[in-house]
Amino acid sequence: MTDLTPLIAFRWSPRSFDPGADLSPTEVDLLLEAARWAPSAANRQPWRFAVGHRDGETWKRIMVNLPERDQRWAGRASMLLLAAHLVAAVDPTEDPAYDLGHAVAQLTVQATALGLHLRQLRDLDRAGIAADLDLPSDIRPAVVVAIGRLGDPLDLPTDLINSEIGFRRRRPVADLLLASAAATPVS
Repeated sequence: MTDLTPLIAFRWSPRSFDPGADLSPTEVDLLLEAARWAPSAANRQPWRFAVGHRDGETWKRIMVNLPERDQRWAGRASMLLLAAHLVAAVDPTEDPAYDLGHAVAQLTVQATALGLHLRQLRDLDRAGIAADLDLPSDIRPAVVVAIGRLGDPLDLPTDLINSEIGFRRRRPVADLLLASAAATPVS
């Protein structure tokens, strides 16, 4: 078996961002370009993004719609990216959130390749962020992605330090397989 690519193996979701680091325009362009090339059903590309640079107006509008517990660390990120998707209007079996997940996954791998880190936040005030960013009614906010360079974990609030520096754990593959799919592989 070949080794897992380091772009996946070394990816992690820190809270400790460097509050003095900024992303270059080229880095932002590469992140969005990686998302743009994600696969999507019938090539609909239903994902949409709002890019907020630290202390900019969009960043502030995104930030106020995050829970206070996450604002404590997300405010150190260089960029807050709202990832949203179009409402499935063409085909009721369509799942644009699934396609958005592909786009954010590719953005994540590209961030790792650039030496950046990100953390996704699903707990947000979706109605508030839609209103504050004046989003069209056919756009559904899904997740906010905090992106930046790694900072010092000891600068985090005390209650977050242990989870930041603790051992990273993942479930074994066997736990991820459904009973009917757990058959012995053919040699």
